[in-house]
Amino acid sequence: MGKVTGFLEIDRQVAQYQPASDRIRHFREFTLPMSEPEVQKQAARCMDCGVPFCHGDKSGDSGCPVNNQIPDWNDLVYAGQWEEAIANLHSTNNFPEFTGRICPAPCEESCTLNLEDMPVAIKTVEQALADKAFELGLIQPQIAAVKTGKRVAIIGSGPAGLAAAQQLARAGHGVDVYERESRAGGLLRYGIPDFKMEKHLIDRRIAQMEVEGVTFHCAVEIGKDITVKQLLKDYDAVLYCGGAETPRDPALPGSDLNGVYDAMPYLVQQNRRVAGEDEQSRAWALEDSISAAGKRVVVVGGGDTASDCVGTAFRQGAVQVTQLDIRPEPPAREDKLGVWPYWATKIRISSSQAEGAVREFQVATLGFGGEDDQLTHVLCSAVDERRKPIAGSEFILQADLAFIALGFSGPAKQGVLPELGDKLKLRKDARGGESVLANETDCHTSVPKLYAAGDVRRGQSLVVWAIREGRQAARAIDLQLMGASLLPS
Repeated sequence: MGKVTGFLEIDRQVAQYQPASDRIRHFREFTLPMSEPEVQKQAARCMDCGVPFCHGDKSGDSGCPVNNQIPDWNDLVYAGQWEEAIANLHSTNNFPEFTGRICPAPCEESCTLNLEDMPVAIKTVEQALADKAFELGLIQPQIAAVKTGKRVAIIGSGPAGLAAAQQLARAGHGVDVYERESRAGGLLRYGIPDFKMEKHLIDRRIAQMEVEGVTFHCAVEIGKDITVKQLLKDYDAVLYCGGAETPRDPALPGSDLNGVYDAMPYLVQQNRRVAGEDEQSRAWALEDSISAAGKRVVVVGGGDTASDCVGTAFRQGAVQVTQLDIRPEPPAREDKLGVWPYWATKIRISSSQAEGAVREFQVATLGFGGEDDQLTHVLCSAVDERRKPIAGSEFILQADLAFIALGFSGPAKQGVLPELGDKLKLRKDARGGESVLANETDCHTSVPKLYAAGDVRRGQSLVVWAIREGRQAARAIDLQLMGASLLPS
């Protein structure tokens, strides 16, 4: 695969960024694409390693959750066979232009060359391939030659819903996607900032899918505008891809102060501004119009959503952004022999954090304080190895805005869940979060004809996992409706 000695002769290079001082002045993508010859050189580093751990396994615990055939398309890119490489990539991943931008690349973590901290630049090559596909005009609608007469409704148009819809339409089924917001894309569109992924990328995929036979019904809320019971009556199958939208409640004093917000409504509001839409979201409504301009901002949480708040605040003109993480500061380098090829705990600096955020590790947020119902400070404390506050270590951070980004505990407590009640079985995780009970093989829930996929089934996860779940659900539904399926598992 690739050039036999490529990994010995060629240094790892990834796409570069605009300087932080420039990129915080706008909300556009800021990655500087590599030249075609440079991409080919990076693909040439892929070695014939015998067991390609980057592929991922059936469990998805390591490597690529959608089982991209990474050594194959790296070899094709190195050989200049771009069209064949693009076809190979799309055989396992419906939307590589999304994952090439926002996936954290567990495939690179599993790369054999990561044993020397120099993995193949898989994510960079993937994005280049996906963008090249559109540049060459190779992304065309794949319209089913034969229609089955079966109809499937999909609730939610995030990555799981989109992947399932495309697969089912290509299998010949009639597919209707119901989205409560004004445009399709779910949190791909409204939760991920434009500086990480611009939304015209979603628009062109939606256009492709509409030609393939998918019908999108936007501004339609299940449980309010139409009931799930009606969908189950009208369709042969219903797939629930509602995501994990309920934010974890920190139960902190002062959370009701003006200036303290959950992270996602803040990100959604800014994305709607950038798109020229009305700021008021149907699902993530905010009474206030929030701006961090000239303010001191504190972000509570250490994950991707927290990092997105950091980058958004800087672009709005925040004078200081502090990010609080209750976990200990990770090591600079993991124990390779003890962790590889699995995802490792090590220090990772996102592009947003690199724009000037102050990161505080092993710090607990004890509450929010203010005057006249307005936030003025955040009360914090150092924590011990059990993440318990250490008496006498309390300190105060001055703050004009605070965003709580502690993840999500399960599906929205509206629409499908209250309507179906006890008929729809849920399961709890170790942290008390909920997800819809449906097995990974056939994705069927405890309600006849109702399937579930994505974060609503597996809990808060990655976009690439949602795509995998959507594809698996599509095959399961196709198999149930037709008795056999040609869709990949």
